[in-house]
Amino acid sequence: MSPNAQGALLALLAFAIYATHDVVVKFLGADYHAIQIIFFAGLLSFPLATTMLMSDRTDGHLRPRHPWWTALRMVSTVITGVSAFYAFSVLPLAQTYAILFAAPLLITLLAIPLLGEKVGLRRGLAVLVGLAGVMIVLRPGAEPLSLGHAAALAAAVFSSLASVIVRKIGAEERSVVLLLYPMMANFVVLGLALPFVYKPMPVVHLGMLGIIALFSFVAMLLIIMAYRRAEAVIVAPMQYSQMIWAAIYGYLIFDETPDGYTLLGAAVIIASGIYIVLREGRAKVSENRPVLESRSRPETGTTPRISLLLRRREIAERNEG
Repeated sequence: MSPNAQGALLALLAFAIYATHDVVVKFLGADYHAIQIIFFAGLLSFPLATTMLMSDRTDGHLRPRHPWWTALRMVSTVITGVSAFYAFSVLPLAQTYAILFAAPLLITLLAIPLLGEKVGLRRGLAVLVGLAGVMIVLRPGAEPLSLGHAAALAAAVFSSLASVIVRKIGAEERSVVLLLYPMMANFVVLGLALPFVYKPMPVVHLGMLGIIALFSFVAMLLIIMAYRRAEAVIVAPMQYSQMIWAAIYGYLIFDETPDGYTLLGAAVIIASGIYIVLREGRAKVSENRPVLESRSRPETGTTPRISLLLRRREIAERNEG
């Protein structure tokens, strides 16, 4: 089996696990606030992530060189997590994914002012078509828009902003700084908010929080393995396989059936996203490759970024060599 095929299969497995992770989030979201779910899931995953961070042997301190950009990314990460978890709790899975899949389009737009990215006519049209797909899913005026729709849009916007900020300052900041600060922001901010929304949880639900943490960590490792084996243009589009799982899980577990508008809008968004990924993969089309280099799943903002972990590992391997 070729390396690209191996990477694609690893990515498909990872996103299947992520989709299952989101089912557990949706199940718990029926009884608990998103803040409580994220806080405890993050707390349970903290030892796993910390073990990875402790292996960083590069010299330096933990003060960010770009404190304001780091602060904005921290805020974006917290908003992304709460918004995405809330959207999964109240919206149909397929509809939530359709909106969140707008992230590559938004990354392309934000890269223009923040990275100086030059977007040509083809990618520009792809962005416009993709945003039209978002409007098809939302169909404002025809269907009442809820707080869940606003939350999904907020998650897409702020996860995209966080991704672009990493591309802007990532070359000058230590990976451990970029990894640690968002985790601490989630812990502190959500911990302060927790007393206002907390509900006691039975052991079974605490176990589900453990499943969320474990699935997120395992899927993250699989994505890292996928990117180390295959080209980014092969791995990145695999995230759209989550829509298939959303349809299956939604129908079997939550009695959800995506309507025609959601499926049409999702198809338009996915096609636009894949086109942008393929365009960025061509030589001399994109100087910054903001979408391809944003290798993390954008939906939750609660786990370390794949691009940073990959960069950290590459630096360690160079140092050892």
